[in-house]
Amino acid sequence: MTATTIHPSEPSESETLVLAREATARAVDHLLSRQDERGWWKGDLETNVTMDAEDLMLREFLRVQDPATLDAAARYLRAQQGPDGTWATFHGGPPELSTTIEAYVALRLAGDEPDAPHMAAASAWVRARGGIANSRVFTRIWLALFGWWRWEDLPELPPEIIYFPKWFPLNIYDFGCWARQTIVPLTIVSAHRPVRPAPFPLDELHTDPRRPNPQRPLAPATSWDGAFQRLDRALHAYRKVAVRPLRRAALRSCARWIVERQENDGCWGGIQPPAVYSVIALHLLGYDLDHPVMRAGLASLDRFAVWHEDGSRMIEACQSPVWDTCLATIALADAGLDSAHPALVKAADWMLAEQIDRPGDWSVKRPAVPSGGWAFEFHNDNYPDIDDTAEVILALRRVDHPEPERIEAAVRRGMRWTLGMQSKNGAWGAFDADNTSSLPNRLPFCDFGEVIDPPSADVTAHVVEMLAHEGRSYDARTRRGIDWLLAEQEPSGAWFGRWGTNYVYGTGSVVPALVSAGVPASHPAVRRAVRWLESVQNEDGGWGEDQRSYPDPEWIGRGASTASQTAWALLALLAAGERESKAVERGVTWLAATQEDDGSWDEPYFTGTGFPWDFSINYHLYRQVFPLTALGRYVHGEATGARPRSF
Repeated sequence: MTATTIHPSEPSESETLVLAREATARAVDHLLSRQDERGWWKGDLETNVTMDAEDLMLREFLRVQDPATLDAAARYLRAQQGPDGTWATFHGGPPELSTTIEAYVALRLAGDEPDAPHMAAASAWVRARGGIANSRVFTRIWLALFGWWRWEDLPELPPEIIYFPKWFPLNIYDFGCWARQTIVPLTIVSAHRPVRPAPFPLDELHTDPRRPNPQRPLAPATSWDGAFQRLDRALHAYRKVAVRPLRRAALRSCARWIVERQENDGCWGGIQPPAVYSVIALHLLGYDLDHPVMRAGLASLDRFAVWHEDGSRMIEACQSPVWDTCLATIALADAGLDSAHPALVKAADWMLAEQIDRPGDWSVKRPAVPSGGWAFEFHNDNYPDIDDTAEVILALRRVDHPEPERIEAAVRRGMRWTLGMQSKNGAWGAFDADNTSSLPNRLPFCDFGEVIDPPSADVTAHVVEMLAHEGRSYDARTRRGIDWLLAEQEPSGAWFGRWGTNYVYGTGSVVPALVSAGVPASHPAVRRAVRWLESVQNEDGGWGEDQRSYPDPEWIGRGASTASQTAWALLALLAAGERESKAVERGVTWLAATQEDDGSWDEPYFTGTGFPWDFSINYHLYRQVFPLTALGRYVHGEATGARPRSF
């Protein structure tokens, strides 16, 4: 890595400011160079190799595999394998069983022999961890598609749940939107239990191929786990006596639900997993591959592919252009780019065209709320999210647009929708209001990560910041959000990060929001947050927090320094009035010192969160937009917020 040269001794503030100005100018040029001619920005969205493995298994199941795709995917899979033969779910993370199994099977499909050293190491590690029997349900579903696992040994998921009314426990709207979109097609798959002929056995992934699924005792009937295990047994029994006309009607209703939610580009929800399972489900119901719905669905999956210069192919779980564009707009504006700059006007035009003007699944619980939000992806009109909407509004307000009435109308609609999506406790979730039932997470089927969408500190903070900038700091609804945030602060002074890693992200989101809304920098909550951030700053001056901070408290605030997490900490400290502090000086110096010659930063570490611990994300544009925002605010000062008041 080529870094900007800095004086070896501790620089004075003036030297730090010079470094920050130079780094900001380089970063602005770099980010401008990455804008698409249509106005948007999009960085790669890197997750883990289950995306690539399941793409290959889908192609094998549908018999649409082609050698070029197979070879390119296998190249990527091999490159991601660790020296011990395993695969992790994030850079530098520990090996993960289900991920290793799926990657191994994909490489077998690509022709890698089981006795090859890299394959033998993987299978030995899998056996030592209990084999396929210890993998998650989703992995075993994929294996069941080829007869490598028995459908009878999987949790039952009846399609009749499509008829559960909204007030009934475990209706589909009790699940978060990402889980809902996956579960509905999987009810069809579960009902059909398809098996394609396996191209090879997988005995090497069982501890005992003669007994691949040894019996395990049930949990006590008085426990939640025990109760749901017995419910699953009852559902298996129900399968044998289910009323055939009712089941056929339920399958048709599920299919209709799926088709109605297909986006204009052919995907479902703008994310890969629901698209994969929807294609399989509809195929099982008789939709042939030439059907327009199937053609569009398969074409959309190809658009999730990122082809690298070495000929390898990575699958994105989803794409983030709206999110990346609003964050890039904020970064450039806060870095001093003229608010009427053509790049910002073009970005604003693109964001204005992306505003959603029709109801989606969110309206099931908020039927009276008019639409007006923004989604994360290129095409996802059914699932706008509150986080994107708040940040898009903040971005639009930074642009001096030649048609200000368009900005005003869009902001008004977006803010109205956001206020209508406030949950009962005064906070905001990501996609739905009051999506807080604890039951879905307890189902035996739901072992793949978070399946509900309760309010979070980071989303609520972004909404509060947006409302403050819209002059709504003293609105009762904003005040309820502030009160919720203050109550959610950890004893350490940090806030949990639901959609970014982790307490550094949560704290970096909440402190600027509180100060923007008028909470004084002297408030005890802000002071506690400052002390916590100072206590977890790394010796090199940066900040980092590993994904392991989700399951293991020992990792909270600990990890290799990253550009994005250093920026989040700086955003909080700057908002708290700490511009002249030693911690800010060291953080800014670290950003300047680690910047590449082209104005970018390198960041292999995963600092984004899909499901805490279970699904980690490396947003490749985070390493550009957040450092630029932090440097810009250091150089030019904070964006103005509301007047302080008593709290």
